[in-house]
Amino acid sequence: MTFRRLNQKYLAPGAQSLMIFGIVSLCQPWSLFLHQNGLMLTLIGLIAFIVTSKIPPEPEEVQDHDEDVL
Repeated sequence: MTFRRLNQKYLAPGAQSLMIFGIVSLCQPWSLFLHQNGLMLTLIGLIAFIVTSKIPPEPEEVQDHDEDVL
């Protein structure tokens, strides 16, 4: 697995999930630890998402259809 596929499959969705978890941590009333660190989790997720979104996906392989015609 190349880094670009790893990025698309795990890193970018993980960064999005971390942002969502940070927002939920800020809004929940049960855990003071999560509430105190929710903003940091959201910012780390945001920075990770900015970095992972700048990595382009792998280029798709172009198949030569001229051989199929003959």
